[in-house]
Amino acid sequence: MSRTTTMTVRIGGALSDFVSANVGDEGSYENVSEYIRDLIRRDKERVEAEALNRLKAELTHAFAAPEETYKPLTAAEVIARNRG
Repeated sequence: MSRTTTMTVRIGGALSDFVSANVGDEGSYENVSEYIRDLIRRDKERVEAEALNRLKAELTHAFAAPEETYKPLTAAEVIARNRG
């Protein structure tokens, strides 16, 4: 179930001017809330892409290792290793 949270953010100076330039008749966004939601979505996508890239790099490294260096692990061992 999705919920809505109201947040208050204070910005001033150059940041406020930048937001104002991106909102309204002159900007790409209709209102500040729309702009902030888009920034948060993009940041979330960036974080998810970074996690996927780390996973890809780890898998690439693992598959490049000589087979004799492999060791069997249980699912519990993998989960424990990734929590730490």
